[in-house]
Amino acid sequence: MIYTVTLNPTLDRTLTVPNLRLGELNRARSVRLDLSGKGINVSRLLRRLEIPSRVMGFVGGGTGKAIQDGLTEEGFETIFIQVIGETRQNITIVDEATGVYTKINEPGAAVDPSDLAAMRTLIGRMAAANDLWVFSGSLPPGAPADFYAQLISQVQGRGGRAFLDTSGEALRQGLAARPYAIKPNSEEASELLGRPLVSDEDHLAAARQLQACGPRLVCLTRGAQGLVLALDQALLLAPALPITPVSPIGAGDATMAGLMWAVRDQCNAIETARRALACGAAAAMQEGTDVGDRATVEQLLRQVRLAGPF
Repeated sequence: MIYTVTLNPTLDRTLTVPNLRLGELNRARSVRLDLSGKGINVSRLLRRLEIPSRVMGFVGGGTGKAIQDGLTEEGFETIFIQVIGETRQNITIVDEATGVYTKINEPGAAVDPSDLAAMRTLIGRMAAANDLWVFSGSLPPGAPADFYAQLISQVQGRGGRAFLDTSGEALRQGLAARPYAIKPNSEEASELLGRPLVSDEDHLAAARQLQACGPRLVCLTRGAQGLVLALDQALLLAPALPITPVSPIGAGDATMAGLMWAVRDQCNAIETARRALACGAAAAMQEGTDVGDRATVEQLLRQVRLAGPF
């Protein structure tokens, strides 16, 4: 079974304006609402790839209920812990004149020690050998920086494999728990390693350095430059596909879904990189936080060209 854990989910509002003018009245041409959060986005693409998963996390208030009810109505299996407070709503403003995306994220509902204990208990009860777990996104207020590390140790102590997609101190401490896989972007990896990553060689070296910290699989995403993937002894460079991007939001989550799809099918490094790249590109072609569908992914798979091994 695959579990996607989103500790700080969100209701995403995407407003499209013809020409954003700061300090003035702007009228939205369209408004889009998405039940979101990084792990939820992973589950959404997995479902379109016909792969079942269970959606887990914290929710609170009317927004949290809307997320839980909406996902259930869509047919997802959800296991949420209720917290006091209101699940966050994030806003993305799309400026049609410039193509620039401006994202405003709320901090989210705070959690207390009893909430954290409940999540550890829940995961401890469900964790089993050979399951795949993805821990994605920011930690909610009140969660310690090592909370992902705690959950990773718990899951992998039962024989599961943990995939981590976060940033900052949560990534640093999560990495110390030696998850099976991590998926930082260039900026997150640069911050973690304390040096700029510019060239292909920089990213290849960074993937190997991160892999030396414990993960068997490192996928280093580079936006419009594609990705670098290190799996066991293999090291591959996957240039970006020639697509017309519509929205970058959710592309990284779709990349994670591609990684899990490949690991589930016991793919080699080449096929893992191909699936990760195609899934990320499919999501980038969609509006809002939509993640694409299987037909788009399969079409893009035929266009992937890899460099390496290095």
